Amino acid sequence: MNATPLCLFWKGFTVVHHEFLDPQTLRLQLEPDDRIPPICSGCDHACFLVHDVHRRRVREAPLLIYRVELDVPVRRLRCPVCGPTRERIDWLPGRSPVTTTLRQWVERLVTLLPIRHVADLVGLHWHTVKTIDKLRLQRDLPAPDPTRLRRLMMDEFALHKGHRYATVVACADTQQVVWIGEGRSREAIRPFFEWLGETREQIEAVAMDMNSAFDLEVKDQCPNAEVVYDRFHVVAKYGREVMDRVRVDQANQLRDDKAARKVIKGSRWLLLRNADNLKPEQAVKLEELLAANASLTTAYLLKDQLKTLWFADDEATARNAWQEWYDMATSSGIEALGRFAKRLAPYLEGILSSTRHRLNTSVLEGMNNRIKVIKRMAYGYRDTAYFFLKIRAAFPGKVR
Repeated sequence: MNATPLCLFWKGFTVVHHEFLDPQTLRLQLEPDDRIPPICSGCDHACFLVHDVHRRRVREAPLLIYRVELDVPVRRLRCPVCGPTRERIDWLPGRSPVTTTLRQWVERLVTLLPIRHVADLVGLHWHTVKTIDKLRLQRDLPAPDPTRLRRLMMDEFALHKGHRYATVVACADTQQVVWIGEGRSREAIRPFFEWLGETREQIEAVAMDMNSAFDLEVKDQCPNAEVVYDRFHVVAKYGREVMDRVRVDQANQLRDDKAARKVIKGSRWLLLRNADNLKPEQAVKLEELLAANASLTTAYLLKDQLKTLWFADDEATARNAWQEWYDMATSSGIEALGRFAKRLAPYLEGILSSTRHRLNTSVLEGMNNRIKVIKRMAYGYRDTAYFFLKIRAAFPGKVR
């Protein structure tokens, strides 16, 4: 092999030998170039006194179709200033198992592919790829600016369903994820407000679900902030506690009519989905279902009427609409519906505040869906700190 062109890649060294370890892997043996003095990594001065030498095997970026392994002699110098010190090799920082060129290539690949795929492509262990990506994120991700925050969105997502949860906070104006922390209690989210410092007084509104921990901590930490209860979560809660309960109760009343019972039991998504999103044939099925069942019709219509509270022009209109809805719900004769209305009443002020702050966490829900995709692409994340960095990188925010 003509080694001269290859010497351009590894300053201070020359290629003296090569061998093929297998049909896909090429090993290059390097030796120091006598024309270039070694540099002390402590003081950056040239030093010709060599204390000892040890050889290292490191990975380099692919050469044509071959994976490349370098056999590198690393010298420890007897520096008159620093004492025994490792030489500085510009293309091989510290004790890294890969060269700078390969690290930079991996950094580009991990923005496009899952870690496991990158590891298989370049022939590195997935943990090595993850470490490279984590260091890249820690180096390149800009820190959020708390002084620019005015309106926030808070939501939770599952790290491990039913066991561990995390809280994500995003700027409602730029959709930038500004903070993520493990847990969903008051104590778990308090570090976020400590990070805000004095700027917490400038927070005007925070959109959230009906999580009492979020509510209490925001009111305690941000004296000027209004809590806005998100329509998406309230309607979803209505679906679980009212629509599902009424549907099951109505199905249980039709035990003798198996065909009709099956229709009602299988109508969950039909009843929960927005009517505007239904296909023509689904709309017909929904109309037939509601026409045959008065309780389902009542629950369905009151679900749509509940949504209108978030679209009222002003607080007075919304308050009147609430009173009308509440009276109908409590007098409907449907136990699940009346119970839901009474439980929702203490949260009324947070619902009405949506007339002053047009906020909702639907954007954050979309983020949660993308978070699930990120988690699936990595087959789950054991390193929570790394997972949180990936989420922040996925949502850098929009330029205002």
